[in-house]
Amino acid sequence: MTRAAVLGAGSWGTAFAQVLVDAGTDTLLWARRPEIAAAITATHHNPDYLPDIELSPALRATIDPEEALSDADIVVIAIPSQTARQNLAQFVSLLRPDAVLVSLMKGIELGTAKRMSEVICEVADVPENRVCVVTGPNLAREIAQRQPAASVVACTDLDVAGRVQTACNSGYFRPYTNHDVLGCELGGAVKNVIALAVGIAAGLGFGDNAQASLITRGLAETARLGGALGADPLTFAGLAGVGDLVATCMSSLSRNRTFGENLGRGMSVADVAAITKQTAEGVKSCRSILDLAQKHDVAAPITQHVNYVVHEGMTVQEMLLSLLSRDPKHERDADV
Repeated sequence: MTRAAVLGAGSWGTAFAQVLVDAGTDTLLWARRPEIAAAITATHHNPDYLPDIELSPALRATIDPEEALSDADIVVIAIPSQTARQNLAQFVSLLRPDAVLVSLMKGIELGTAKRMSEVICEVADVPENRVCVVTGPNLAREIAQRQPAASVVACTDLDVAGRVQTACNSGYFRPYTNHDVLGCELGGAVKNVIALAVGIAAGLGFGDNAQASLITRGLAETARLGGALGADPLTFAGLAGVGDLVATCMSSLSRNRTFGENLGRGMSVADVAAITKQTAEGVKSCRSILDLAQKHDVAAPITQHVNYVVHEGMTVQEMLLSLLSRDPKHERDADV
């Protein structure tokens, strides 16, 4: 039987661990905090992240990384993207030499502008065909409730992707394979930034037209950057592109949209961060995504304006005025 370890007991790590268990994969979840591990194993609840959802009795958790990683064929990494490098380093010596490493992380590393699969390859010293990415419209709470969802398992080696696909094919969670790791990761990272912008629009009181416009132009921004980096354009029309973008931009369960809504309602970045229990990846990733776009001479005005608001003190009203005052162009040529 395939054995999996999931590193990180936040909402998505916990939900995906349950998906693996429901798919028949022997799974052990590693939690940093003893009280979380004890609660998951003893009461089948994650009291901090999914408190009112009953988890599978077959799902077990531990605070011992050696126990979690012992004989694990598949190692799933579900930690915040900006701490991935330093946190992953502590696990490397415990990994099986042939283990498949699976990233649930959706971000671009600050300072290096590297995707999470690139960080994993570098830290763990493994080839890219040993690393998979799971991405798509993956709102953790709905998946923990076993509501139907589809996702993508991306790897340069489709046989390896197929192994992970089988391990997480639980029935309610339907995984598809994809070879375009770059495009899948880029879609998963940029959508968080676009969701911040959509949330800001909603918080300002703007309706569905404004939000749909931002989503559509955000998709164009993502595809433009993906094209410059060599991604498959069809990826952005799929689950890892428009699917993930729509879910993250429109759902009340989205941390990034909620963060943006609070900014639109007049709260400061510091105040919103103080009340945000889980990581809103777009807040930090907007900087690294903008660096990546500028490095490749790609216009990314939505990302740029979110960065202005979150990191440079621009007001949300100034952001709106600046975006709307840009010169109109042909839709295919326009950068916003």
